[in-house]
Amino acid sequence: MLNTQSPIPLYRQLADILAEGIRSGGYPVGSRIPSEPQLAKDYGIGRPTVRQAIDVLVRKRLLLRRRGSGTFVRQPEQEVDLFSLAGTSSAFTKKGIRVEVQLLKKTKLIKVADDRENPFAGGTAFFLSRLNRVDGAPVLLEEIFLHPVLFKGIERMELAGRSLSQVVESSFYMRPTGGRQSFRIVYPDPAKRTVMEMADNSPVLKVHRYLNFKQADNAVFSKLFCNTDTFVFSQQIGGLSHA
Repeated sequence: MLNTQSPIPLYRQLADILAEGIRSGGYPVGSRIPSEPQLAKDYGIGRPTVRQAIDVLVRKRLLLRRRGSGTFVRQPEQEVDLFSLAGTSSAFTKKGIRVEVQLLKKTKLIKVADDRENPFAGGTAFFLSRLNRVDGAPVLLEEIFLHPVLFKGIERMELAGRSLSQVVESSFYMRPTGGRQSFRIVYPDPAKRTVMEMADNSPVLKVHRYLNFKQADNAVFSKLFCNTDTFVFSQQIGGLSHA
């Protein structure tokens, strides 16, 4: 039951109770939770408090409102670790998700335009672009810049369908030692929207990834455009791992 003496707001307490019911299987995926009037009666609180609790769980994507039908337990979203040093393709594979990697632009040495966030700005870098699909649907667009000296010869390698991190390790004998990422929400330009098969008003999660190697810091820089409609893209805290 709810504790009226607790400093935790009643709506938050109810949200926690419902969330635990979902986690424990008391409310199975696809099932309808009790109505707002029923919850208000069961817990001796007003409907606005119940509505606040449900709003919390809807925002957490645990519940889904269906107009005229009620509120239902959502199918859990699949989570992919964006900062796996084993690479993005391996991050999908680790979760048992079959991903198709489509090479959009073959690797070539380019002059990098001015961009204060790109460590290769004003110089040269190897560049490639690829699209990750799951069940035929685009989920992740990658634009990758690689150090022009450390990765010399990569433009002659066949990268279609291959893990870039494995190519780096097996052909260049390098493994990342660390790095960093920045996150923001953006509305992709028309060309990227077309590639990702997204509506005009759909935002994406944009990630800038910088990978360090023993030979050089920021030797790989990536721009990732993530479609969050199907997957939750996460970052593990507490250390980096190839696992």
